[in-house]
Amino acid sequence: MNSHKKNNLGKRCIAGLIDYTIIWTFCYVFIYSFGSHDDEGGYSVTGLLALIPVGFWFSFTVLLELFFGATVGNSIVGLEPKSLTHNNGQLTFSQSFKRHLLDPLDMFPFGLIGVITIKNTEKYQRLGDLWAKTIVVSKNVLNEGR
Repeated sequence: MNSHKKNNLGKRCIAGLIDYTIIWTFCYVFIYSFGSHDDEGGYSVTGLLALIPVGFWFSFTVLLELFFGATVGNSIVGLEPKSLTHNNGQLTFSQSFKRHLLDPLDMFPFGLIGVITIKNTEKYQRLGDLWAKTIVVSKNVLNEGR
């Protein structure tokens, strides 16, 4: 699969921005709507309510990727993650979870770590991709090879 030879850094940045804008907007609206005032003048949710933003993140990243092949942001820009360890390139649950568990590191500060690792790895992988043994490719590149 030579489709990993193309650098999709710009598209990947846009996809991440789309995905995390949706996630952070949901979290903000949810916490503001269902949270209570805290001592610092903000809002917070506790107990079982605190699991809802985590569940939304998990569903929006890991489950969408598993069941539909890409997150919303990746779908919009025409990208999809692929496994480097499975013959058909299909992601496993573990791979998708690992990719997104490292999103906070890859996006710190302002995506700099992700950009540096993408630009300096042979297959244009960020930390999450390296750990999960995945790559992100353009959908049209995959279709051309069939």
